[in-house]
Amino acid sequence: MIPSSHIDPARMARLSAQMLLDIGAVHFNAREPFTHASGNKAPTYVDCRKLISFPRIRSALMDFLVAKVMADAGFEAFDNIAGGETAGIPFAALVAERMALPMTYVRKKPKGYGRNARIEGLMSEGQRVLLVEDMTTDGGSKLSFVDAIRDTGARCGHTAVIFYYDIFPETVPRLAEHGVSLHYLCTWWDVLAVARERGDFDAETLDSVEAFLRAPKAWTPPA
Repeated sequence: MIPSSHIDPARMARLSAQMLLDIGAVHFNAREPFTHASGNKAPTYVDCRKLISFPRIRSALMDFLVAKVMADAGFEAFDNIAGGETAGIPFAALVAERMALPMTYVRKKPKGYGRNARIEGLMSEGQRVLLVEDMTTDGGSKLSFVDAIRDTGARCGHTAVIFYYDIFPETVPRLAEHGVSLHYLCTWWDVLAVARERGDFDAETLDSVEAFLRAPKAWTPPA
């Protein structure tokens, strides 16, 4: 069944944040901050890959994501669903199944042998492709995937993620300059709000996380 309606976006964001907290996908630690792929230190880490091991939650979130994308972009807006290697692949498969569309995936770089391809599966010239990933921080990795899709002659003007950091103001404009619209379910602000209400972490930790979210580039671990 193709999800075609959804609840209020604010309620959807809260439920999505709640589910990430429920499965332990959210980690806060100001004293021993995490090192992100960029090399930067942060008191926050979210592991969306963990969702694939929770069938009820992953099903609910994929229903949310499909309904939101279709409501925002159109019910007949896409011909192909592409997942970004590697975290986006299982979510792209789940979205493609729900939307009854072909699924492909995009490599981070050519594999170096055989066809030396970045696109796996069948993607045709002129197809309208939705790029699906687990999350986005500043949008940088999305641009490389979008360019690989466009190199085939297909079109890609939308990307959908479960989680969007929403702490770097340049992210959405950066994607927009590349002709890409971002669709997402929840952000760090949604997670922080739910965590405060439920008392998932102590107040000192949450205060440090909020300080990071408000000024990520200036944040330093507490002494």
